[in-house]
Amino acid sequence: MQPDTTPKAMRAQAAQAMQLLRRAAQPDKRHLGWATFWLILAAALEVLGPIMGKALIDDHLLPRHLDWPRMIGLLAAMLVTGWIASGLRYLQLVRLSGLAMRSVQRLREWVFGHVMRLPMAFFDKAVTGQLISRVTNDTEAVKTLYIQVLFAILDSLIVLVGTMIAMAWLDWRLMLIVLALVPAVVAIVFLYQRLSAPAVTRARAMRSEINGQMAESIGGMPVLQASNAEQRFADRFAATNHSHYKARLAELRANAFLLRPALDFLNVVLLAVVIYSFGQRTLSAVEVGVLYAFINYIARVVEPLIQITMQFSGLQQAVVASARVAALLDEAGAPEHDADKLASSQAADPHAPAVRIRNLTFGYAPGQDVLHDLNLDIAQGAFIGIVGHTGSGKSTLLSLLLRYYPSAPGAIEIGGEALAAIDNAHFRAAVGLVPQDPFLLAASARENIDMGRGLPQAALEAAARAAHAHDFIMALEDGYDTPLGESGSRLSTGQKQLIAIARALAGEPRILLLDEATSHIDSATEQIVQVALNELRGRVTIIAIAHRLSTIRDADRIVVLNHGRIAETGGHDALMQIEGGLYQRLYLLQQLAV
Repeated sequence: MQPDTTPKAMRAQAAQAMQLLRRAAQPDKRHLGWATFWLILAAALEVLGPIMGKALIDDHLLPRHLDWPRMIGLLAAMLVTGWIASGLRYLQLVRLSGLAMRSVQRLREWVFGHVMRLPMAFFDKAVTGQLISRVTNDTEAVKTLYIQVLFAILDSLIVLVGTMIAMAWLDWRLMLIVLALVPAVVAIVFLYQRLSAPAVTRARAMRSEINGQMAESIGGMPVLQASNAEQRFADRFAATNHSHYKARLAELRANAFLLRPALDFLNVVLLAVVIYSFGQRTLSAVEVGVLYAFINYIARVVEPLIQITMQFSGLQQAVVASARVAALLDEAGAPEHDADKLASSQAADPHAPAVRIRNLTFGYAPGQDVLHDLNLDIAQGAFIGIVGHTGSGKSTLLSLLLRYYPSAPGAIEIGGEALAAIDNAHFRAAVGLVPQDPFLLAASARENIDMGRGLPQAALEAAARAAHAHDFIMALEDGYDTPLGESGSRLSTGQKQLIAIARALAGEPRILLLDEATSHIDSATEQIVQVALNELRGRVTIIAIAHRLSTIRDADRIVVLNHGRIAETGGHDALMQIEGGLYQRLYLLQQLAV
């Protein structure tokens, strides 16, 4: 999707960026105030230099009034004010840099924490590489916004105002000539903004697209190479990269024409006009010291204006990037749940079903329901299998049980409590998940089972034994402290799944959800999983979404879904007695495939 580069959109982006900047800087307002104060004081001291130089020329050098103590005092004052101004600028830069880096640190933590709390519906459409770009590259733009843009512009404006006041005090008519430069600079800045802003926005969007394509291609490299698609994806990447190049080139052309060259030309014109105006006067009308001061001040006026205009390139990029971060932070997070409402769930009704589903209807889009009027009670400690053809609604039901998507109020209850009334911490502690594709950290077996919960070794070993993972973990060179490699590359697919089961059990959940947990493992490991599930029967409520029907053959009850409705329910033997039934057909087809 092409980014919106209309003036209205750009103004909205600027408003978002400033709001984000204020939020990021809020804890450091005092430091920001001191940095601004030192900046004003340094600018004031710098303005005094030419005035003292003017006094030295007009009061002593030209009239040959060589009052050495006073002359030395003026020279010393010029040196001291310059030295103090440099010291203040150093303090200001150090303080501002620290503030900027703390803001970036704070902002990255906000963004990452916010991403962790976003609902699963957001990730259905999000691109991983683009999200990474927002958390890393775009947040870095806030530092640029502080140091290279806002304070550079503020510094230049303070110097400009102080210089104009000093020039007005020396000779207001010459000051008006210099002041005429400002409208020309404003026109250049306005033109630059109109030409460069769309290019900057497109370049930033293309950079995120580049990151997204790289992450996607690297993550799917085995499939790309197996499909002989390397060249096609390389061509797609080249097209995106070329679009980024063209956007950057348009921005650079605007920079090259409208920034320094145009303003340097204005500087030469202004200097020529001031010297010509001085030449038309007599020495009694204007002193040579005033000319010296004005030539110094012209450089001090033009250079800030050049800096302001040159910073507009960084400003455009920083505004676009900050607006993208602000837009991500504005994404609605997963609904918060009232912790007080869960107090009773810790002593849930022992006679209530572990899961109760009543009149559950759900669709990802209005008018396109995936599940239709489901009703189901699952007793505590039961082992339930859920099967069906692809697209029957199995994964959707699991997502609703995991609260990835909001269901209708009261449609799902856990332990007699409405699903929406349970706070996240207690819900995640009560419900464990074993996904189809096990997610493993590039860390040790201990860290992958513990997942930062700080569990004791005994609890980790108990969970691993329950998942039948303890023996192969102990066979590794460092046992539980053995690094497993990226995504568990040192383990087989079956071993990864057993680690995932151990992780889920380590939290001692009341309900264990398995999302086709045996679909990618060999028959021997599947039998290990079956043994582990049978050992958990009665202690943990197990709900297994299964593609391999052999995994849930021994389940207390099997629920067969068809087009989002419950078609059949019962034990394996009972379902196999239904002549021409859906479960019977599924089971016989799998037996033939074997």
